[in-house]
Amino acid sequence: MVDDRRDDPQPQVPLREFTETTVESRVEFRGRIIDVRVDKVRLPDGRITTREIAEHGASVCVVPVDAERNVLMVRQYRKPIEDQLLEVPAGGIEPGETPEQAAVRELQEEVGFNAGEIRLLSSFWISPGWCTEYMYAYLATDLVSASLPADYDENIEVVPVPFEDIDRLLQSGEIIDLKSIASLVLAAKMLDLT
Repeated sequence: MVDDRRDDPQPQVPLREFTETTVESRVEFRGRIIDVRVDKVRLPDGRITTREIAEHGASVCVVPVDAERNVLMVRQYRKPIEDQLLEVPAGGIEPGETPEQAAVRELQEEVGFNAGEIRLLSSFWISPGWCTEYMYAYLATDLVSASLPADYDENIEVVPVPFEDIDRLLQSGEIIDLKSIASLVLAAKMLDLT
């Protein structure tokens, strides 16, 4: 017999009714990439609490696949984790750009190619519990050389990875960046490589 009673003293509110009303909002920090906002919110049961929110603009990531079925990934140092990561190219959407235009620009800046064909894989919230960043993931194929200057603060190594090695790199923990994991899995499905 299953006991459906809960010992939790908090009232159970159906998810569709669980919203938070902002009582007060203030920006605590303004930066080049993010702003940090602290919201005081009222929960459905009337309690007041705070939410710390990183405000970040929309972004893109791109899975560039060349004619030999290599994924052109990038290895770069990531200061927050004090380590290098193997990732798909990615970056922010500039004012006035569409997500697709940003994907094409990032592809040119980070790996030095343009795409004969670029297709939207999906779009998703990066980490909606604390951040407003929304990302568009693209698959780029029919690549042609067309580089743009890299961002001044990026030090990137382009790493061609055979698509058949991607699953092994995911399983071994060599690729541990969530946007890369999600977009590579989606690209494999779109290319019917699963």
